[in-house]
Amino acid sequence: MTGAPKTPRTVPRKSATFDEHTLSEIRRAAATGIYDIRGAGAKRALPHFDDLLFLGASISRYPLEGYRETCRTDVVLGDRFASKPIHLKIPITIAGMSFGSLSAQAKEALGRGASAMGTSTTTGDGGMTEEERGHSSQLVYQYLPSRYGMNPDDLRRADAIEVVIGQGAKPGGGGMLLGQKIGARVAEMRNLPEGIDQRSACRHPDWTGPDDLEIKIQELREITNWEKPIYVKVGASRPYYDIALAVKSGADVVVLDGMQGGTAATQDVFIEHVGIPILGAIRPAVAALQELGMHRKVQLVVSGGVRNGADVAKCLALGADAVSIGTAALVAIGDNDPRWEAEYNALGTTAGAYDDWHEGNDPAGITTQNPELASRLDPIEAGRRLANYLAVLTLECQTIARANGKSDVRNLEPEDLVALTVEAAAMARVPLAGTDWIPGQNGR
Repeated sequence: MTGAPKTPRTVPRKSATFDEHTLSEIRRAAATGIYDIRGAGAKRALPHFDDLLFLGASISRYPLEGYRETCRTDVVLGDRFASKPIHLKIPITIAGMSFGSLSAQAKEALGRGASAMGTSTTTGDGGMTEEERGHSSQLVYQYLPSRYGMNPDDLRRADAIEVVIGQGAKPGGGGMLLGQKIGARVAEMRNLPEGIDQRSACRHPDWTGPDDLEIKIQELREITNWEKPIYVKVGASRPYYDIALAVKSGADVVVLDGMQGGTAATQDVFIEHVGIPILGAIRPAVAALQELGMHRKVQLVVSGGVRNGADVAKCLALGADAVSIGTAALVAIGDNDPRWEAEYNALGTTAGAYDDWHEGNDPAGITTQNPELASRLDPIEAGRRLANYLAVLTLECQTIARANGKSDVRNLEPEDLVALTVEAAAMARVPLAGTDWIPGQNGR
Protein backbone atom coordinates (compact mmCIF):
# COMPACT_ATOMS: atom_id res chain seq x y z
CA MET A 1 0.00 0.00 0.00
CA THR A 2 1.42 3.30 -1.01
CA GLY A 3 1.19 5.98 1.66
CA ALA A 4 0.44 9.63 1.08
CA PRO A 5 3.44 11.64 -0.11
CA LYS A 6 5.37 13.33 2.71
CA THR A 7 5.39 17.07 2.91
CA PRO A 8 8.85 18.36 1.99
CA ARG A 9 10.74 19.81 4.93
CA THR A 10 12.15 23.33 4.79
CA VAL A 11 15.89 23.49 5.36
CA PRO A 12 16.45 25.18 8.77
CA ARG A 13 17.69 28.71 8.44
CA LYS A 14 20.09 30.22 10.96
CA SER A 15 19.94 33.87 11.86
CA ALA A 16 22.48 36.28 10.43
CA THR A 17 22.02 38.43 13.52
CA PHE A 18 22.23 35.57 16.01
CA ASP A 19 25.11 33.68 14.38
CA GLU A 20 27.02 30.84 16.04
CA HIS A 21 29.55 33.10 17.76
CA THR A 22 26.81 35.40 19.08
CA LEU A 23 24.82 32.46 20.43
CA SER A 24 27.88 30.99 22.12
CA GLU A 25 28.70 34.36 23.70
CA ILE A 26 25.15 34.70 25.05
CA ARG A 27 25.45 31.25 26.60
CA ARG A 28 28.88 32.03 28.06
CA ALA A 29 27.67 35.31 29.57
CA ALA A 30 24.58 33.63 30.99
CA ALA A 31 26.65 30.87 32.56
CA THR A 32 29.38 33.06 34.07
CA GLY A 33 28.00 36.57 34.56
CA ILE A 34 31.43 37.88 33.42
CA TYR A 35 32.17 39.93 30.33
CA ASP A 36 34.73 38.57 27.90
CA ILE A 37 38.29 39.87 28.06
CA ARG A 38 40.73 39.26 25.22
CA GLY A 39 43.64 40.66 23.30
CA ALA A 40 44.29 41.49 19.63
CA GLY A 41 42.06 43.79 17.57
CA ALA A 42 38.60 43.94 16.03
CA LYS A 43 37.57 40.76 14.25
CA ARG A 44 34.44 42.08 12.56
CA ALA A 45 34.58 42.93 8.86
CA LEU A 46 35.29 46.63 8.35
CA PRO A 47 36.07 48.85 5.36
CA HIS A 48 39.81 48.53 5.02
CA PHE A 49 42.75 49.07 2.69
CA ASP A 50 41.74 46.14 0.46
CA ASP A 51 38.84 48.36 -0.68
CA LEU A 52 41.33 50.75 -2.34
CA LEU A 53 43.34 50.27 -5.53
CA PHE A 54 46.26 52.17 -7.04
CA LEU A 55 45.81 53.36 -10.61
CA GLY A 56 49.44 53.00 -11.70
CA ALA A 57 51.14 54.90 -14.51
CA SER A 58 50.63 54.53 -18.25
CA ILE A 59 50.56 57.40 -20.78
CA SER A 60 49.38 60.16 -18.46
CA ARG A 61 51.91 59.18 -15.77
CA TYR A 62 55.49 57.98 -16.29
CA PRO A 63 56.58 55.00 -14.15
CA LEU A 64 60.05 54.51 -12.72
CA GLU A 65 62.13 51.60 -13.95
CA GLY A 66 62.42 48.74 -11.47
CA TYR A 67 65.40 48.82 -9.14
CA ARG A 68 67.47 51.04 -11.46
CA GLU A 69 65.78 54.28 -10.43
CA THR A 70 65.87 55.49 -6.86
CA CYS A 71 62.76 55.51 -4.72
CA ARG A 72 63.46 56.92 -1.27
CA THR A 73 61.89 55.48 1.86
CA ASP A 74 63.49 57.46 4.68
CA VAL A 75 61.55 59.84 6.91
CA VAL A 76 62.41 62.30 9.69
CA LEU A 77 60.03 62.40 12.65
CA GLY A 78 59.94 65.22 15.17
CA ASP A 79 61.90 68.09 13.67
CA ARG A 80 59.33 70.72 14.64
CA PHE A 81 60.91 71.59 17.99
CA ALA A 82 63.27 68.76 18.97
CA SER A 83 67.00 69.26 18.46
CA LYS A 84 67.49 65.51 17.92
CA PRO A 85 64.66 64.27 15.69
CA ILE A 86 64.24 60.61 14.74
CA HIS A 87 65.64 59.66 11.32
CA LEU A 88 64.16 56.40 10.03
CA LYS A 89 65.41 54.49 7.00
CA ILE A 90 61.93 53.09 6.34
CA PRO A 91 58.45 54.56 6.99
CA ILE A 92 57.40 51.63 9.18
CA THR A 93 57.78 51.65 12.97
CA ILE A 94 56.98 49.17 15.74
CA ALA A 95 54.03 50.15 17.92
CA GLY A 96 54.03 50.32 21.70
CA MET A 97 53.62 46.91 23.33
CA SER A 98 54.54 46.61 26.98
CA PHE A 99 56.83 44.33 28.89
CA GLY A 100 54.19 42.61 30.94
CA SER A 101 51.85 42.01 28.08
CA LEU A 102 54.86 40.66 26.14
CA SER A 103 57.79 38.59 27.35
CA ALA A 104 61.27 40.08 27.67
CA GLN A 105 62.35 37.84 24.78
CA ALA A 106 59.62 39.29 22.57
CA LYS A 107 60.61 42.85 23.44
CA GLU A 108 64.22 42.07 22.62
CA ALA A 109 63.22 40.52 19.29
CA LEU A 110 61.24 43.62 18.33
CA GLY A 111 64.24 45.81 19.13
CA ARG A 112 66.61 43.62 17.15
CA GLY A 113 64.38 43.48 14.07
CA ALA A 114 63.60 47.19 14.05
CA SER A 115 67.25 48.15 14.51
CA ALA A 116 68.37 45.88 11.68
CA MET A 117 66.09 47.84 9.34
CA GLY A 118 66.90 51.28 10.70
CA THR A 119 63.59 51.99 12.31
CA SER A 120 62.25 52.52 15.83
CA THR A 121 60.38 50.46 18.39
CA THR A 122 58.23 51.65 21.30
CA THR A 123 58.13 50.67 24.97
CA GLY A 124 54.42 50.42 25.73
CA ASP A 125 52.94 50.60 29.23
CA GLY A 126 55.10 49.44 32.11
CA GLY A 127 58.49 51.03 31.57
CA MET A 128 61.74 50.38 29.73
CA THR A 129 63.59 47.06 29.89
CA GLU A 130 67.33 46.76 29.40
CA GLU A 131 66.72 44.11 26.73
CA GLU A 132 64.69 46.58 24.72
CA ARG A 133 66.92 49.61 25.27
CA GLY A 134 70.05 47.59 24.58
CA HIS A 135 68.79 46.22 21.25
CA SER A 136 66.83 49.23 19.95
CA SER A 137 68.87 51.76 18.03
CA GLN A 138 65.91 54.17 18.29
CA LEU A 139 63.46 53.71 21.14
CA VAL A 140 60.27 55.68 21.74
CA TYR A 141 59.22 55.85 25.40
CA GLN A 142 55.49 55.79 26.03
CA TYR A 143 54.16 58.17 28.70
CA LEU A 144 50.78 56.69 29.68
CA PRO A 145 47.95 57.55 32.07
CA SER A 146 48.98 54.72 34.40
CA ARG A 147 52.54 56.11 34.82
CA TYR A 148 53.65 52.48 35.36
CA GLY A 149 57.44 52.34 35.33
CA MET A 150 57.80 56.02 34.45
CA ASN A 151 60.89 57.85 35.66
CA PRO A 152 62.83 60.90 34.40
CA ASP A 153 66.02 58.89 33.86
CA ASP A 154 64.35 56.62 31.32
CA LEU A 155 62.71 59.61 29.65
CA ARG A 156 66.21 60.96 29.05
CA ARG A 157 67.50 57.57 27.85
CA ALA A 158 64.80 57.36 25.20
CA ASP A 159 65.12 58.78 21.70
CA ALA A 160 61.56 60.15 21.66
CA ILE A 161 58.58 60.35 24.03
CA GLU A 162 55.04 59.33 23.08
CA VAL A 163 52.28 60.81 25.24
CA VAL A 164 49.47 58.26 24.96
CA ILE A 165 45.99 59.75 25.16
CA GLY A 166 44.21 56.77 23.64
CA GLN A 167 44.55 53.53 21.73
CA GLY A 168 42.59 52.37 18.70
CA ALA A 169 41.30 49.19 20.29
CA LYS A 170 39.89 51.08 23.27
CA PRO A 171 39.67 54.87 22.88
CA GLY A 172 38.35 56.23 26.16
CA GLY A 173 39.39 53.14 28.12
CA GLY A 174 42.40 51.60 29.82
CA GLY A 175 44.02 48.23 29.36
CA MET A 176 44.20 45.29 31.72
CA LEU A 177 47.01 43.16 33.08
CA LEU A 178 45.82 40.15 35.02
CA GLY A 179 47.60 38.87 38.09
CA GLN A 180 49.03 35.75 36.46
CA LYS A 181 51.22 38.00 34.29
CA ILE A 182 52.42 40.21 37.17
CA GLY A 183 55.48 38.33 38.36
CA ALA A 184 58.30 39.73 40.47
CA ARG A 185 60.02 41.68 37.70
CA VAL A 186 56.83 43.21 36.27
CA ALA A 187 55.63 44.09 39.77
CA GLU A 188 58.92 45.81 40.61
CA MET A 189 58.99 47.81 37.38
CA ARG A 190 55.39 48.97 37.79
CA ASN A 191 55.46 49.30 41.59
CA LEU A 192 52.57 46.86 41.90
CA PRO A 193 51.81 43.89 44.16
CA GLU A 194 52.55 40.52 42.59
CA GLY A 195 49.69 38.43 41.32
CA ILE A 196 46.96 41.08 41.59
CA ASP A 197 44.84 42.06 38.59
CA GLN A 198 45.43 45.62 37.39
CA ARG A 199 43.36 47.93 35.21
CA SER A 200 45.28 50.83 33.70
CA ALA A 201 43.84 54.32 34.04
CA CYS A 202 41.84 55.66 31.10
CA ARG A 203 43.00 59.26 31.51
CA HIS A 204 46.07 61.09 32.74
CA PRO A 205 45.91 62.08 36.41
CA ASP A 206 47.31 65.58 36.02
CA TRP A 207 45.41 67.17 33.16
CA THR A 208 41.85 67.49 31.94
CA GLY A 209 42.21 69.11 28.53
CA PRO A 210 44.44 70.50 25.78
CA ASP A 211 45.64 73.45 27.87
CA ASP A 212 47.00 71.05 30.47
CA LEU A 213 48.47 68.87 27.72
CA GLU A 214 50.41 71.85 26.44
CA ILE A 215 51.87 72.36 29.91
CA LYS A 216 52.78 68.67 30.18
CA ILE A 217 54.54 68.72 26.82
CA GLN A 218 56.56 71.72 27.96
CA GLU A 219 57.51 69.85 31.15
CA LEU A 220 58.70 66.86 29.11
CA ARG A 221 60.76 69.13 26.88
CA GLU A 222 62.41 70.71 29.91
CA ILE A 223 63.18 67.28 31.44
CA THR A 224 64.83 66.15 28.20
CA ASN A 225 66.56 69.46 27.41
CA TRP A 226 64.43 70.01 24.27
CA GLU A 227 66.28 67.18 22.54
CA LYS A 228 63.61 64.50 22.26
CA PRO A 229 60.67 64.62 19.85
CA ILE A 230 57.31 64.58 21.66
CA TYR A 231 54.65 62.39 20.04
CA VAL A 232 50.97 62.46 20.98
CA LYS A 233 49.00 59.27 20.33
CA VAL A 234 45.20 59.15 20.05
CA GLY A 235 42.71 56.42 19.28
CA ALA A 236 40.65 57.08 16.16
CA SER A 237 37.32 58.53 17.26
CA ARG A 238 37.23 62.26 16.45
CA PRO A 239 40.47 62.55 14.48
CA TYR A 240 39.96 66.04 13.04
CA TYR A 241 39.59 67.71 16.44
CA ASP A 242 41.99 65.46 18.34
CA ILE A 243 44.82 65.95 15.86
CA ALA A 244 44.23 69.70 15.71
CA LEU A 245 44.36 69.98 19.50
CA ALA A 246 47.49 67.82 19.71
CA VAL A 247 49.24 70.08 17.20
CA LYS A 248 48.13 73.23 19.00
CA SER A 249 49.43 71.72 22.26
CA GLY A 250 52.90 71.53 20.74
CA ALA A 251 53.28 67.93 19.50
CA ASP A 252 56.16 67.22 17.11
CA VAL A 253 54.48 64.03 15.83
CA VAL A 254 50.88 62.77 16.04
CA VAL A 255 50.09 59.06 16.10
CA LEU A 256 46.61 57.95 15.03
CA ASP A 257 45.49 54.40 15.87
CA GLY A 258 42.41 52.88 14.22
CA MET A 259 40.07 50.32 15.74
CA GLN A 260 41.73 47.39 13.95
CA GLY A 261 44.76 48.02 16.14
CA GLY A 262 45.43 45.37 18.75
CA THR A 263 45.60 45.49 22.52
CA ALA A 264 47.03 43.23 25.19
CA ALA A 265 43.71 42.87 27.00
CA THR A 266 40.41 44.69 27.31
CA GLN A 267 36.72 43.96 27.01
CA ASP A 268 35.66 42.34 23.75
CA VAL A 269 32.71 44.74 23.57
CA PHE A 270 35.21 47.63 23.60
CA ILE A 271 37.36 46.18 20.84
CA GLU A 272 34.43 45.52 18.53
CA HIS A 273 32.17 48.52 19.17
CA VAL A 274 34.24 51.61 20.05
CA GLY A 275 36.31 53.75 17.68
CA ILE A 276 36.41 53.98 13.89
CA PRO A 277 38.41 52.17 11.18
CA ILE A 278 41.74 53.72 10.30
CA LEU A 279 40.53 54.06 6.69
CA GLY A 280 37.97 56.61 7.87
CA ALA A 281 40.37 58.45 10.18
CA ILE A 282 43.39 59.38 8.04
CA ARG A 283 41.81 61.99 5.78
CA PRO A 284 40.16 64.01 8.60
CA ALA A 285 43.50 64.00 10.44
CA VAL A 286 45.32 65.21 7.32
CA ALA A 287 42.65 67.88 6.79
CA ALA A 288 43.29 69.20 10.31
CA LEU A 289 47.04 69.36 9.65
CA GLN A 290 46.52 71.07 6.31
CA GLU A 291 44.16 73.69 7.71
CA LEU A 292 46.74 74.53 10.37
CA GLY A 293 49.48 74.72 7.74
CA MET A 294 51.29 71.86 9.52
CA HIS A 295 51.02 68.91 7.13
CA ARG A 296 54.52 67.38 6.78
CA LYS A 297 55.76 69.83 9.43
CA VAL A 298 54.09 67.82 12.18
CA GLN A 299 54.42 64.23 11.04
CA LEU A 300 51.44 61.85 11.04
CA VAL A 301 52.01 58.19 11.93
CA VAL A 302 49.02 55.88 11.48
CA SER A 303 48.33 52.35 12.69
CA GLY A 304 45.58 49.79 13.01
CA GLY A 305 45.56 46.74 10.76
CA VAL A 306 48.57 47.42 8.52
CA ARG A 307 49.61 44.05 7.07
CA ASN A 308 51.61 44.46 3.85
CA GLY A 309 53.45 46.93 1.67
CA ALA A 310 50.28 47.86 -0.20
CA ASP A 311 48.68 48.93 3.10
CA VAL A 312 51.77 51.02 3.87
CA ALA A 313 51.64 52.68 0.45
CA LYS A 314 47.93 53.44 0.81
CA CYS A 315 48.46 55.09 4.20
CA LEU A 316 51.20 57.26 2.72
CA ALA A 317 49.05 58.11 -0.29
CA LEU A 318 46.25 59.26 2.01
CA GLY A 319 48.67 61.67 3.71
CA ALA A 320 50.52 59.81 6.46
CA ASP A 321 54.27 60.18 6.88
CA ALA A 322 54.80 56.70 8.35
CA VAL A 323 52.91 53.73 9.73
CA SER A 324 53.21 51.68 12.89
CA ILE A 325 52.64 47.93 13.16
CA GLY A 326 51.91 45.81 16.22
CA THR A 327 49.87 42.67 15.52
CA ALA A 328 51.68 42.04 12.24
CA ALA A 329 55.04 42.36 13.99
CA LEU A 330 53.99 39.76 16.56
CA VAL A 331 52.91 37.38 13.80
CA ALA A 332 56.28 37.91 12.10
CA ILE A 333 58.17 36.84 15.23
CA GLY A 334 55.96 33.79 15.76
CA ASP A 335 52.55 34.69 17.23
CA ASN A 336 49.75 32.22 16.38
CA ASP A 337 52.22 29.95 14.58
CA PRO A 338 50.59 26.69 13.37
CA ARG A 339 53.52 24.67 14.74
CA TRP A 340 51.93 25.12 18.19
CA GLU A 341 48.51 23.97 16.94
CA ALA A 342 48.17 21.08 19.39
CA GLU A 343 48.79 23.41 22.32
CA TYR A 344 46.38 26.02 20.97
CA ASN A 345 43.79 23.25 20.68
CA ALA A 346 44.39 22.31 24.31
CA LEU A 347 43.59 25.93 25.23
CA GLY A 348 40.30 25.68 23.35
CA THR A 349 41.29 27.61 20.27
CA THR A 350 43.34 27.31 17.08
CA ALA A 351 46.36 28.98 15.49
CA GLY A 352 45.21 32.22 13.91
CA ALA A 353 42.38 32.72 16.41
CA TYR A 354 44.25 32.67 19.73
CA ASP A 355 43.55 35.95 21.54
CA ASP A 356 43.56 35.10 25.26
CA TRP A 357 46.79 36.99 25.69
CA HIS A 358 45.77 38.11 29.17
CA GLU A 359 45.93 34.56 30.51
CA GLY A 360 49.69 34.30 29.96
CA ASN A 361 49.60 30.81 28.43
CA ASP A 362 50.85 31.69 24.95
CA PRO A 363 52.53 28.56 23.51
CA ALA A 364 54.70 30.76 21.25
CA GLY A 365 56.30 32.47 24.26
CA ILE A 366 55.34 35.98 23.14
CA THR A 367 52.35 37.19 25.18
CA THR A 368 53.40 35.51 28.41
CA GLN A 369 55.42 35.94 31.59
CA ASN A 370 55.77 32.19 32.11
CA PRO A 371 59.56 31.58 32.02
CA GLU A 372 59.22 28.12 30.48
CA LEU A 373 56.98 29.35 27.66
CA ALA A 374 58.97 32.58 27.13
CA SER A 375 62.17 30.56 26.69
CA ARG A 376 60.69 29.03 23.52
CA LEU A 377 61.21 32.32 21.68
CA ASP A 378 64.74 32.84 20.39
CA PRO A 379 65.04 36.65 20.23
CA ILE A 380 67.86 36.50 17.69
CA GLU A 381 65.96 34.34 15.23
CA ALA A 382 62.69 36.19 15.91
CA GLY A 383 64.42 39.51 15.32
CA ARG A 384 65.78 38.22 12.03
CA ARG A 385 62.27 37.22 10.96
CA LEU A 386 60.93 40.67 11.82
CA ALA A 387 63.72 42.33 9.83
CA ASN A 388 62.87 40.13 6.83
CA TYR A 389 59.21 41.09 7.11
CA LEU A 390 59.99 44.80 7.35
CA ALA A 391 62.24 44.50 4.31
CA VAL A 392 59.42 42.93 2.30
CA LEU A 393 56.95 45.64 3.36
CA THR A 394 59.43 48.30 2.27
CA LEU A 395 60.14 46.69 -1.10
CA GLU A 396 56.42 46.24 -1.78
CA CYS A 397 55.76 49.87 -0.94
CA GLN A 398 58.62 50.99 -3.21
CA THR A 399 57.28 48.80 -6.03
CA ILE A 400 53.90 50.51 -5.86
CA ALA A 401 55.46 53.97 -5.60
CA ARG A 402 57.61 53.37 -8.71
CA ALA A 403 54.58 52.06 -10.61
CA ASN A 404 52.92 55.40 -9.87
CA GLY A 405 55.96 57.39 -11.02
CA LYS A 406 57.19 58.40 -7.56
CA SER A 407 60.83 58.78 -6.57
CA ASP A 408 59.89 58.94 -2.87
CA VAL A 409 57.22 56.79 -1.24
CA ARG A 410 55.85 59.86 0.53
CA ASN A 411 55.09 61.42 -2.86
CA LEU A 412 52.18 59.02 -3.24
CA GLU A 413 48.92 60.99 -3.12
CA PRO A 414 45.14 60.51 -3.04
CA GLU A 415 44.99 61.07 -6.82
CA ASP A 416 46.80 57.75 -7.22
CA LEU A 417 43.90 55.88 -5.60
CA VAL A 418 40.37 54.75 -6.39
CA ALA A 419 37.87 52.86 -4.24
CA LEU A 420 35.98 49.65 -4.90
CA THR A 421 33.04 50.41 -2.61
CA VAL A 422 30.95 53.45 -1.83
CA GLU A 423 31.90 53.17 1.85
CA ALA A 424 35.64 53.16 1.12
CA ALA A 425 35.27 56.03 -1.35
CA ALA A 426 33.49 58.14 1.26
CA MET A 427 35.96 57.29 4.04
CA ALA A 428 39.15 57.71 2.02
CA ARG A 429 37.74 60.63 0.01
CA VAL A 430 38.85 59.15 -3.31
CA PRO A 431 36.68 58.41 -6.37
CA LEU A 432 34.71 55.24 -6.81
CA ALA A 433 36.54 53.22 -9.47
CA GLY A 434 35.44 54.09 -13.01
CA THR A 435 33.81 57.35 -11.92
CA ASP A 436 34.75 60.80 -10.68
CA TRP A 437 32.31 60.47 -7.77
CA ILE A 438 33.53 60.94 -4.21
CA PRO A 439 30.49 60.35 -1.98
CA GLY A 440 29.70 63.33 0.23
CA GLN A 441 32.02 65.73 -1.59
CA ASN A 442 30.77 68.89 -3.33
CA GLY A 443 27.20 68.12 -2.32
CA ARG A 444 27.12 64.89 -4.34
